[in-house]
Amino acid sequence: MKAAVIVFPGSNCDRDVAVALEQSMGRAPDMVWHRNTNLGAYDLIVVPGGFAYGDHLRSGAIAAHSPVMREVAERAKGGTPVLGICNGFQILIETGLLPGALMRNSSLKFVCRDVLLRVETTANPFTRAYAKGDVLRIPIAHHDGNYFADEATLDRLENDDRVALRYCDADGKLTAGANPNGSARSIAGILGEDRNVLGLMPHPERLADALLGGVDGRAMFDGLVEACAA
Repeated sequence: MKAAVIVFPGSNCDRDVAVALEQSMGRAPDMVWHRNTNLGAYDLIVVPGGFAYGDHLRSGAIAAHSPVMREVAERAKGGTPVLGICNGFQILIETGLLPGALMRNSSLKFVCRDVLLRVETTANPFTRAYAKGDVLRIPIAHHDGNYFADEATLDRLENDDRVALRYCDADGKLTAGANPNGSARSIAGILGEDRNVLGLMPHPERLADALLGGVDGRAMFDGLVEACAA
């Protein structure tokens, strides 16, 4: 299996994702600079977290026009799994691979803490190693993670089973107190139309090893490796 991690000026979670992927894959992924115009053949592409271009203009807006993103979009349309984490989620939305927008947190403050997530669907390569209804502890670290879409889009995501993860409490209930950023319908992650693109604000790579304090994120990477090898 071959995986690529896209690196932008301002990426700061690229190495974290690379470590998590190597742990699951048994080999290191390629670190691909954003100016690359020939992506090559990969089984998985990850757009990591950070502050691409310093979040100037709008989070992810400039990075979406980096040369490599044209390649990423083409690979996604061809069926290659693409995972966007935090800033990567923002970039995928700005690229048009996922619908909606990520606005300023409802608190208007940067939020950095562990949150609880409920797995909403496992019919995709990203959450296949979990069970529907599982409650995961995963860290967040963002200022612009408030997911917004119009009601028609939200309904379409619901009806198509494309809401992958929601913020919840310890009992799996959706409450205002468990929603750290004001996201519509407590949405933490969504899938693309063909289910091979996932964008999520939480950072599974930050809890993918017991040495980091937990392993709730590990199954996402293990499941991806299994899906790509199938």
